[in-house]
Order: sequence, then C-alpha cells, then structure tokens
Amino acid sequence: MTLNKFDEETKGSDQNFEKPGLGGATGIFRRSVARLDNFEEYFVVWTMALMTLLVFCQVVMRYVFRNSLSWSEELARFIFMWLSWIGASYAVKERSHFRVEMFANLMKGRRRIRFELLILVIWFAFAAIMTWLGTRLTIFLMEKRQISPAMEIPMSWVYASVPAGCGLMAVRLIVEIVKILKGPWTPNDDGLESVSPDEGGA
Repeated sequence: MTLNKFDEETKGSDQNFEKPGLGGATGIFRRSVARLDNFEEYFVVWTMALMTLLVFCQVVMRYVFRNSLSWSEELARFIFMWLSWIGASYAVKERSHFRVEMFANLMKGRRRIRFELLILVIWFAFAAIMTWLGTRLTIFLMEKRQISPAMEIPMSWVYASVPAGCGLMAVRLIVEIVKILKGPWTPNDDGLESVSPDEGGA
C-alpha cells in the first residue's frame, strides 16, 4: 500500500508535533507520546525476538533431540497475542494499517479532512468498545481462575493483551486526531496542502 498525499503531509506534521523543549500541558502530552513510542518499539522488537527464539528451540528439540518441550509452543502463542495487539497500536502511529482508499481519494480539500476525522472517530469508538469488552473478559477469567494447560499460568494474563493493545490504540488515535486538527491544512486541486498557521484560517 502506498501512502497517499494526505498521509504524506500528516507524516510531515509529526516533526512539528514532537518538537522538544515545550512546557505546560502540551509539552507533557508530547513527552508522554514519545515515551509511548519508545515503549512500543522496544516491546515489539524484544517480544518478536523472544518468540522467534522459542519457536527455533522447539524445532531443534523436536527434530534433532526427538523430545519437544511441553511449554514453548504455548508460550510462543501467548507472546504472539501480546505482540499482535501492542503492534496494532504502534501501527497506528506508523500508519501501517491496511486501508481501502478508492473512495477517500475521490474527496478533496476540507471534505477530505472531515472524512479522515470521521474515520478516526469511528476507529476510536471501536477501540474503546474493544478495550471495555476486553477488560470485562479479563476480569471474568480472573474470577474463574482459568489457567493454561501446559504452563498453568492465569489465562487472564494472556487475554489482558486485548484491553492493553486496544487502550493504547485509542490513545494513538487521539494523537492522530490532534495532529489533523492542529495541521493546519488548506484545500487545493490535488487534495490537501500544508500551510503556515498564519495562512491556515482561510
């Protein structure tokens, strides 16, 4: 999937959004987003490395030593769940989620801005609902004290990846909405064009 003009321009606004040295609530918000970036990046990289190592060890034990581990496959699946949900949050920041843009590309100017905002709001509502339902499921599993077959760890630890990932995704979507609202953008024949704040009121 190639980035469209709107995505390229909103990516360019990240530099203005993440400028260091800002005080007040805005500075705290931006520093918090930067810490979230670091956390998700390290989490995705290290969980991917650990999952790969576990699968490799399982293959070696099964086909070389003829004695497979009873817990490695289960642990790799659980790690994959956390990797997927936290990675989904980080993909919002990188704008890596798949999009069907045939309809969106027909829109220009401020109509395109409103359309993008509508999509983000609907996406945020979905993430918020998933966070709520995932939290309820996690609490239910905690009350039932359900454990995994091989490692005998609480299944609530595994399913907590759903509200954690969706909650972080909701935070990411708020950041993306703020970036669009603080653009500023002005319509042109090709779609959207980034302008200075003094010119953005038109």
